[in-house]
Amino acid sequence: MPRILIADDEAAMREQLADALRAAWPEAEIVAQAVHGADAWDQWLEHQPDACFLDVRMPGLTGLEVAQKIQGRCPVVFVTAYGDHALQAFDTGAVDYLVKPVEPQRLARTVERLKQRLAQPAPPEAQAQALQALLSRLVPRRPAQTETLQAGIGKEIRLIRVADVIYFESDARYSRVVYREEGEQREALLRTPLKDLLVQLDPGQFLQVHRSIIVASSQIASAVRDDAGGMILKLRGCPDRLTVSRPFQGLFKGQ
Repeated sequence: MPRILIADDEAAMREQLADALRAAWPEAEIVAQAVHGADAWDQWLEHQPDACFLDVRMPGLTGLEVAQKIQGRCPVVFVTAYGDHALQAFDTGAVDYLVKPVEPQRLARTVERLKQRLAQPAPPEAQAQALQALLSRLVPRRPAQTETLQAGIGKEIRLIRVADVIYFESDARYSRVVYREEGEQREALLRTPLKDLLVQLDPGQFLQVHRSIIVASSQIASAVRDDAGGMILKLRGCPDRLTVSRPFQGLFKGQ
């Protein structure tokens, strides 16, 4: 039973697509419906669906940016509007797309393509390369990322430099930040959920390695595999060990 993720910030469009999918692909299961990009990425990590239908324009992370993070690990169908700047580029065949409002005949062709891809999947590396070639032309450069974070330490509000952060870890509704200050390792709680933090951080300096962990790439000393197929990160000057979940182990193939 194929498992599907839908992401669209417009409730009416989300429901219309879900209903159309149930009719066109009755054996598929819609495991999650996300209302914005960061939520879509969080839902992808939780459910690891077989295919995703992503609205191109969503707040936070766009559908294009979510696809970048998926890195070819499942087929992506972009849902877009007439006149969208990306529409012509999608015709390259690197990905599939649907135009709002979704037409049943067009969706039926998309479903057939997805069935073929799922029956004979290309290597994730090949999918990722084709997708990256397309998205590198479409995803706009983000503005400068945040440089400081506000964290609660007892009754004090502390300003923490992002440059001092070692890693973040989700803690229920909050995020725990582990950082260095004056040569000592410290920690504090942020009121920002991890999925919202991800949008604020420079992807060139931070890696998500688990649904609940984001680590500063400069703080990673090594990635160690165990006999059970798991992976642990060792950090520079920090005794903590971080678990790398399976979807992210490909980040460390060269280590």
